[in-house]
Amino acid sequence: MQDHQSLIARELLVGEKQVQATIGLLDEGATVPFISRYRKEMTGSLDEVQVAAIRDRIQQLRELDKRREAILRSLAEMGKLNAALEKEVREAVTMAALEDIYLPYKPKRKTRASIAREKGLEPLAFKLLAQENFDPEAFAATFIDADKGVNTTQEALAGARDILAEHISENAEARTHMRSYFQEKATFKSAVIKGKEEEGQKYKDYFEWEEPVKTAASHRVLAMRRGEKELILRLDVLPPQEGAIELLHRQFVTAGNAAAAQVMLAVEDGYKRLLEPAMETELRVQSKQKADEEAIRVFAENARQLLLAAPMGQKNTLAIDPGFRTGCKVVCLDRQGKLLENKTVYPHTGAGNQKEAALILESLCKKHEIEAIAIGNGTAGRETEAFVRSLKIQNVMIVMVNESGASIYSASDVAREEFPEHDITVRGAVSIGRRLMDPLAELVKIDPKSIGVGQYQHDVDQVKLQQGLDDTVISAVNAVGVELNTASKQILAYVSGLGPALAQNIVEYRNTHGAFRNRESLKKVPRLGEKAYEQAAGFLRIRNGENVLDGSGVHPERYGLLNRMSKDLGTTVAGLMADPALRKQIKLQQYVDAETGLPTLNDIMAELAKPGRDPREQFEAFSFTDGVNDISDLKPGMKLPGIVTNITNFGAFVDIGVHQDGLVHTSQLSNRYVSNPNDLVKVNQHVEVTVIEVDVQRRRISLSMKKEEQSTPKKARDHGRRKQDEKGKTGDQRPGGFQKKQKDADGDLQEKLAKLKGLFK
Repeated sequence: MQDHQSLIARELLVGEKQVQATIGLLDEGATVPFISRYRKEMTGSLDEVQVAAIRDRIQQLRELDKRREAILRSLAEMGKLNAALEKEVREAVTMAALEDIYLPYKPKRKTRASIAREKGLEPLAFKLLAQENFDPEAFAATFIDADKGVNTTQEALAGARDILAEHISENAEARTHMRSYFQEKATFKSAVIKGKEEEGQKYKDYFEWEEPVKTAASHRVLAMRRGEKELILRLDVLPPQEGAIELLHRQFVTAGNAAAAQVMLAVEDGYKRLLEPAMETELRVQSKQKADEEAIRVFAENARQLLLAAPMGQKNTLAIDPGFRTGCKVVCLDRQGKLLENKTVYPHTGAGNQKEAALILESLCKKHEIEAIAIGNGTAGRETEAFVRSLKIQNVMIVMVNESGASIYSASDVAREEFPEHDITVRGAVSIGRRLMDPLAELVKIDPKSIGVGQYQHDVDQVKLQQGLDDTVISAVNAVGVELNTASKQILAYVSGLGPALAQNIVEYRNTHGAFRNRESLKKVPRLGEKAYEQAAGFLRIRNGENVLDGSGVHPERYGLLNRMSKDLGTTVAGLMADPALRKQIKLQQYVDAETGLPTLNDIMAELAKPGRDPREQFEAFSFTDGVNDISDLKPGMKLPGIVTNITNFGAFVDIGVHQDGLVHTSQLSNRYVSNPNDLVKVNQHVEVTVIEVDVQRRRISLSMKKEEQSTPKKARDHGRRKQDEKGKTGDQRPGGFQKKQKDADGDLQEKLAKLKGLFK
């Protein structure tokens, strides 16, 4: 354990004591949000990312230890274990190194080498490997034995080479060198399978593609692998063969005689038949894992931004799930999101129906005192929005809502339990309305993979993806906090220390006994013990409860401390919260003790200033450009408002209201070099874009967020002089040619500088 703590501390650049304390808390059942929020003194204020990294790494190292012990047991049972081999096994620091050591001893099916050993050719093989000066053919002749199946000298030498080829391919040092060589020199080479050109147009960029494995972007790796899986692309992941064989020659060929010539043949066979396929498979797995990790990171970051999107808040809301022929499903919700009434209108199937739809919508708005109308952005969304805006209903905000995942929710057990009397269309409309009121509370009801903010989510490791997204949802829910007396069991399940069973128990207890009046009464919930209470209490809110602190993020374990603070100042806790001047009189250093340090005390002061503060941004209504409803309406040069829907390593996708998101490539995000799109844009951010190119057939839209440089009189004069100077000049003699070269050079320099900065982060 001590070695693990030291290793993790070095890898994550944190203190060993911080790692030790974090592992101890995790082993006791503490959650990542609880540790990072309420145990800062113990961990040295490690944040959620660092705590999760420690959790994942110690789990990985413990799995390595389990495998190590299993290998040691296996070697002992085979009678192969000795002091030197045990030392090698115990000192292996990666799973690959551990498996390399075990490989020569690992029970395996019959191979060419094992057959050769059965024929008694092992002494010949190792005589050749010694590469002494002798006649290999004459020596091999002594192994001819018809009863064993060795009929000629050449058969004997071939069998000996099979043994050597396997020995070479299983040599731990050779595999370590070859692994490094593959990682440094291998390239992805993809090509279209003959006859699949038309079928595989979406993979056109990879019909003839090559790039180094070590620098390949995750989205390209996953795209090529998917193309290969769909039998559109042929994909190789290999380094130059000559260099690989040369590495093996340097290790195994030690002379220049006839025996060495046999070893050279064995080296080439061992590489091509055994080592190359093994290393390619390993590199494919490794590059896939790396691509998965990056794709999951991007997916999780996008999901977090969507989950933490600004809530409109509690307003009487009319929500519409749009449709053409089947009509628009309309629901009315009260300020708590309760379904009051539902209708179906047909504004897109004729003048008479449109008139009737208008009357119904106007009547519903008046009857339920509607303050906002939420319209799903799916099929008929823009047309429905235009129709609703044409009604000019006074004092009502109209907002387009991203409905990704609403259909998943509407068909789920959660929705059926919530609305057993209504069909999926009504449930979907309710989800759209609630998503506008509080995105987080509604989105936690569906699988995060269904909310449409990731790429290749079906191609990555599903277990790791689920864990990454669960971590993201848990982090978002606990960052915002949960209102105990109104929260659904779905959002309660993500609160630190709870889970689905306790969340269900809380809801049942609330339904039976009424609203919770204080946090302490949580302990009366069946099966909610002291540990769960400790983990969850600080993230649960009770507005207007018996204890004013129950509506804040202050943990109940600190209530006594705050009572002492207020008493020292001759006031109450409520008085402290209401009076900034009183809070300024508190000398925090006086309240530092073995369990409570300045980090926690500063957090408490922040909570007293803004009890239960919501970290999400202020809600802003948004509307698309009128008259631009379809991709065919777009023209290069158009400037349009849009909403960022997805962020990848190569750019950001933006909804501009035409049922097809456009791409702002990284190079078009800014006038300066951008290494990480997340530095400039966030999911759900409102942006202005310029249309660069439209491919209607492939439904691809290229957008830009670059700002136009303002022209000045001086620039105009300089431009005129340059035009005169250019007369009679061609090619790179012209200033324009030089400027292009200079611009390219500047771009390269900026990229190098960005990479250097990344190294020192």
